[in-house]
Amino acid sequence: MDPVQGAKSFQTSGAAYDAFMGRYSGPLAVELARTAALDGGLLALDVGCGPGALTGVLVDRLGADAVSACDPSPPFVEECAARHPGVDVRPGRAEALPFDDRSFDRVLAQLVLHFVSGPEQAALELRRVLHPGGLVSACVWDFAEGMQMLRLFWDSALVIDPDAPDEARTLRFGREGEIAQLLRAAGFEDLAETTLGVTSTYADFDDLWSGFLAGIGPAGSYCVGLPDDDRDRLRAELFGRLGSPSGSFSLTAVARSVSGRAP
Repeated sequence: MDPVQGAKSFQTSGAAYDAFMGRYSGPLAVELARTAALDGGLLALDVGCGPGALTGVLVDRLGADAVSACDPSPPFVEECAARHPGVDVRPGRAEALPFDDRSFDRVLAQLVLHFVSGPEQAALELRRVLHPGGLVSACVWDFAEGMQMLRLFWDSALVIDPDAPDEARTLRFGREGEIAQLLRAAGFEDLAETTLGVTSTYADFDDLWSGFLAGIGPAGSYCVGLPDDDRDRLRAELFGRLGSPSGSFSLTAVARSVSGRAP
């Protein structure tokens, strides 16, 4: 699945997204906000806001009138605006941000860069809307090792289908140095890279599996697109890799994060 197809797989409700990925992106938003040196009086933009997990953290720190957000998914734009009254939420892609030059002190992009069709243009857009000296903070999951839910899913999928579109192979920016290289090429300075870790607890295996059946993201789209027999085999393989849990269990996730300043 290419980045454009991956982005289209997020045309879903906020509730469905929250049950699948929001349980990770919520706590991740708190961690990403810590990298952005948020202070009162700053104006911030949430790029690729989804239903508004990071937007809510920015509102808590800065106030609704200091926060703007955008997303290419109409359901997410509507959901984010409903959840966070007073925030300027607009439809828009990272490659063509619907905001004026030098509008913000902070621009944050959580779990976005690997789904944009033109990441180099998106990085230039992040710089364009920042005041000189403003800070960008961006992160994506470490698909190869750090995001247990997706790593276990794709390892299971590869058993039944060696050509499964494993996100570690098909998407960029989940490896060390990749986001920094992108931002450096766009002119950002004083780059700092770190990792951000979060944990999610599931009531049982069906709590996890139902998220994939919602068809969200590359993994969900792949899962629901399988013939029934193959999907059953995938379920059994994933259940075994998790140790055949009879009750609740927790999974960890690690994101690679980079911050830098606009010249």
